[in-house]
Amino acid sequence: MKLERVFGLSSVLCLSALPLAAQETNSVEQLKKQLQEMKENLQKIQQQQREQIEALQIQIEALQKAAATNLPTAATAPAATAAQMTQPWSPTQPIRIGSGQNYLNLSFDGLFAVGTSTANDIDKLETGGHDPKERGFTVENIETTFEGKVDPYFRGQAAVVLQIDPQGESFIELEEAYAESLSLPANLQLRAGQFFTEFGRQNQTHPHAWDFVDQPLVMGRFLGDDGLRSAGARLSWLTPTPFYSELYLTIQNSQGPTVHSFRNENEGGPFCGRVSTQGSVKSLGDMLFVPRYVASFDLSDSQTLVAGASGAFGPNGTGRDTQLYGIDLFWKWKSPHQHAGFPFVSWSTEAMLRRFKAGAFNWDLNGDTYSTRMRRLIRPLVCPRCCRARR
Repeated sequence: MKLERVFGLSSVLCLSALPLAAQETNSVEQLKKQLQEMKENLQKIQQQQREQIEALQIQIEALQKAAATNLPTAATAPAATAAQMTQPWSPTQPIRIGSGQNYLNLSFDGLFAVGTSTANDIDKLETGGHDPKERGFTVENIETTFEGKVDPYFRGQAAVVLQIDPQGESFIELEEAYAESLSLPANLQLRAGQFFTEFGRQNQTHPHAWDFVDQPLVMGRFLGDDGLRSAGARLSWLTPTPFYSELYLTIQNSQGPTVHSFRNENEGGPFCGRVSTQGSVKSLGDMLFVPRYVASFDLSDSQTLVAGASGAFGPNGTGRDTQLYGIDLFWKWKSPHQHAGFPFVSWSTEAMLRRFKAGAFNWDLNGDTYSTRMRRLIRPLVCPRCCRARR
């Protein structure tokens, strides 16, 4: 048995003072989301009332005109239809379904990069699946997102990604597809489906929301080239504290290339001299468990601090288990006189520790048994006198 300890650290510093639309980050707290939803609902109610008033006015005018001309009234059309005719369409409005309570939002974004490098092994330096791995132009990510309210109890979201590799080949993958509850009691929320695991800060965000064009090295080493994600379920609890505080517990499948440090076959190659086997889920012990806690504090009217701690525990392909630990810290200053989010200064740091327990050495290149081949290769490095005496 061998034990590998690895430590990684990634830091991000962002400065900006340009009056452009700020890029969405994942620092929006749950309480602020609820406040924003309440504001939006209030605006919707006011808009509906205005539409009803306009529809009634149209009906009154039509009735008066019909009475004056002794013609059949044309104001018997539904009030909603009249309101729709008077309401101008906007591309930012969601697509209403049925009675209007359910909706569908569609979005499309493209991420491109251009650059050069003096290194000869760019593909080895860039560990992320969306990173630019060649000189010139790179199509990092083309993403279509479907998001909407399914019914009064659930909302759904799916992200379909198109990529072009350095060889010019195109491929499509379903990055996320999950349903999320809207009205569970006790400040609970349930998510189920395929989604990014809430481990750390950046892993759960999409590439277009990153501060840089490439993925931090520690994420590529520990979480894989495409981030830590799998099929499963997540339960979160918004704790009743005076500041934003939330607990998460995620249970997901532990096999596949998107769970790099766990039951991953490593494309058929050895890992630490061991052949990785994926296998199927046989018990609860074959699952991946990821707890996380995050809290946010307003240091002042212009400063916010967000701190989080994460863990990931599950079996690996060598027959033993892997433990991942992470802490993350985010600080942001935004000017009291900001416009559209600018200017601002932010600092983000993540630290990760991996404890990988490897099983017995079982990799055999040419069919030799463990005893004969290991005596030839390993023992001369450990006890050369003994091995020379036995030759």
